[in-house]
Amino acid sequence: MTRTADGPIRWAIVATGGIASSFAADLHATADAEVVAVASRTEARARAFADERGIDRAYGDVGAMLDDGDIDVVYVATPHPQHTAPTRLALEAGVAVLCEKPLAADPAEAAALVALARELQVFLAEAMWMRCDPLLIEARQLVADGAIGELRVITADLGFPAPYDADSRLWAPELGGGALLDVGVYPVAFARTFLSDVPELVGVAGALAPTGVDADATVLLAAGAVQARLSCSLVAPLPSTGSLVGTAGELRFDAPVHRPARRTLVRPGQAPQVTEAEPHLPAYAHEIAEVHACLRSGRTESTLIPLDESLEVLTILDEARRQLGAR
Repeated sequence: MTRTADGPIRWAIVATGGIASSFAADLHATADAEVVAVASRTEARARAFADERGIDRAYGDVGAMLDDGDIDVVYVATPHPQHTAPTRLALEAGVAVLCEKPLAADPAEAAALVALARELQVFLAEAMWMRCDPLLIEARQLVADGAIGELRVITADLGFPAPYDADSRLWAPELGGGALLDVGVYPVAFARTFLSDVPELVGVAGALAPTGVDADATVLLAAGAVQARLSCSLVAPLPSTGSLVGTAGELRFDAPVHRPARRTLVRPGQAPQVTEAEPHLPAYAHEIAEVHACLRSGRTESTLIPLDESLEVLTILDEARRQLGAR
């Protein structure tokens, strides 16, 4: 059972790759968090990860880790197609889950996880750190308050040249490779943050890598009178910025759009209003704080990262991949 008094929130980590390492470091920098266990494909890999970071328990099996108990929440950082099994195990054990984006490589699997979490009343959230960023949270209120008039156009992109390796996570279809699932999820989630209606995929253009995954893509969404033009790439250094254009102004987000350094409000005849991001905070600090707040208050879903919207974003990405013919 989650500690709701003064004790730290006890985390376990599934996977030992780069993002798991970064997240573990930020957990260690969080006063009310404690990393108590890690699981990987082999116990040796898990033990090496644990020893380097001062984590007591290491496992080559997620089920064994959960059976030993003393865990409040599991962070799942495996490749996309491997999200479902550990997430399901944790939920069935009554343990909260923060699962890396997207929730699964397949929308049906993700929907099943959401249904299970709701049935069991266990916390589940997609690890979409961008949606916990104060600059975006405040921007939602600015748009709702009419600061830029009526929202009409959303643009966002995220891209970088990744070394091509047919066996790597980014390029291998069996590991959920491709630009849309890995980086395109951010621009699409950015757009969904500011839309009151579920967007429709109007069109997609892109190119495939030799392995058959999407190397880059641009999608066009429509939701009522609002259009969103969103791009992602694993082969080109995109500006990685975002903007919300309304009938009376614009909100601009500096790169990188998934963790912007500043937000600028531009309105005709007025000086630009610049808001800087909080300096010196760990990258995942706001996301961790949101999970902790949910667990301590007994909430099973985050209002900042709604599960329904996570499913909507994944459905859009899946259909875009299908239209491109990506594996």
